[in-house]
Amino acid sequence: MESLLQFDTVYTTKPLIVLGDDGRERGTQIHEVPVEPVPTKIFDACDPKNVESGNFSPIDELPPTQCDLIQGTLPSALDGAYFRNGPNPQFVPNGPYHLFDGDGMLHAIRISQGNATLCSRYVKTNKYELEKDAGFPIIPFFFTGFDSVTTIITYMVVIAHHFLTRQFDPHKGFGLANTNLTFFGNKLYALWESDLPYAIKLDSNGDIITVGREDFDGKLFMNMTAHPKTDPITKETFAFRYGPMRPYVTYFWFNEHGEKQDDIPIFSTKSPSFFHDFGITKNNAIFPENQIILGMRKTVIGWSLFNANPEKVPRLGVLPRYAKNESQIMWFNVPGLNIVHVINAWDEDDGDTVVMIAPNIISVEHALGRMDLIHGSVEKIKIDLKTGMVSRHPLSSRNLEFGVINSAYVATKNRYVYCAIGDPMPKFSGVVKLDVSLSEVDRQECIVASRMFGPGCYGGEPCFVAREPDNPNADEDDGYIVSYVHDESNNESRFLVMDAKSATLEIIASVKLPRRVPYGFHGLFVREGDLNKL
Repeated sequence: MESLLQFDTVYTTKPLIVLGDDGRERGTQIHEVPVEPVPTKIFDACDPKNVESGNFSPIDELPPTQCDLIQGTLPSALDGAYFRNGPNPQFVPNGPYHLFDGDGMLHAIRISQGNATLCSRYVKTNKYELEKDAGFPIIPFFFTGFDSVTTIITYMVVIAHHFLTRQFDPHKGFGLANTNLTFFGNKLYALWESDLPYAIKLDSNGDIITVGREDFDGKLFMNMTAHPKTDPITKETFAFRYGPMRPYVTYFWFNEHGEKQDDIPIFSTKSPSFFHDFGITKNNAIFPENQIILGMRKTVIGWSLFNANPEKVPRLGVLPRYAKNESQIMWFNVPGLNIVHVINAWDEDDGDTVVMIAPNIISVEHALGRMDLIHGSVEKIKIDLKTGMVSRHPLSSRNLEFGVINSAYVATKNRYVYCAIGDPMPKFSGVVKLDVSLSEVDRQECIVASRMFGPGCYGGEPCFVAREPDNPNADEDDGYIVSYVHDESNNESRFLVMDAKSATLEIIASVKLPRRVPYGFHGLFVREGDLNKL
């Protein structure tokens, strides 16, 4: 068998302080320092041999099934359910297929009084139901569905036939619901950024039920980001949508009852771009515009809707949180800053400074293909709204992504961040804890705790669950980190519970799952009281 090992040049990142003519610090730049080459496995996210094999390969649905607790005790604070979303193609494609293009499947572990039950179900989207009835794929893949003219024509003919026979109604959406989950307005939603949310609930037996596509009384059009942000104090949820036509970005928010407010179109976005995530503070919404653009272009795998443009200068847009229009938005050019996910943001200096914590994707040109070649450098970014100065510095030299915090600190200054360790991406071999406050002293390495899953074991995004969510005096890191972890040596998956305060992120409970859980994307813990509201 041909070896899949190759040697890549690896870089570690160090802050380089930039001084002005007066000797005062003016900011920092990323300084890349090469280290010794190390062997890495090739992972082409568009190659079916990678994304349809091992623990990336799809599985069938699993009804609620009892799990075995093999270590420790499940704490009462975890009574509720942990949901993890991810791609699970209903039909195995014959040609190029991207990891991002699989139908959404939710994996929910329901915990009650120390017992656990696992359920895996597809989100019953319009696309899923249409193709299930037909017995074959109908909607083209967004990332790799246009690999040749013949493929494009074939999809067009099939879609036209189903449209004319009234089997396909584009007004009902054609999304995957495979990316994330959110809870607001006493409802749980599965999300994908090119469609509307799908409402989800869990029945008393732990079974996942798709309630249906939600347009919020006809006020939400076309699509919504998979990364809305909910303010834990006001209970308001902030979101946006983006697309290939002007306005390329539209901002909006929901009140505490889940009622959508008016759209704020942002016409100052210059071109259709990949706005995957954003940040909010008490005063502002921050939109990272990176070098990934929308537009049909020829690539090494054929035609694709998403491409990297190395000549484009990334920008950050800052808009007042409750703006009535875009007249107050400010854009800041930030060369070299390619943000896909935002961890948190807050205001400082009486609102004159915006601070954001986010991984900067180095080698973004590989983000949609050779994911093993990208490096996530978690950075602290400061925007001086008065002077226009943007300063940045990395918080760690490690390859980190999927950063999360205690959700009680969304939009306010937080100290701790938990990230998955790329080994290389899209596999994650462990979790680290960063203390952001260390960067305010001498900009040292901010990792203060870590947990490796072991040889051949890989997890995904960590999820923080507070031990006492209703205690205003609880420490920020007083809680648990949970994640699904898969052991490739025996093809078994576990649900791990780690002590978020521990210097080693000590494992306090391990649950053997009745069947493997494929690698996926983002997750959410929903407490028992909120499950009962669904």
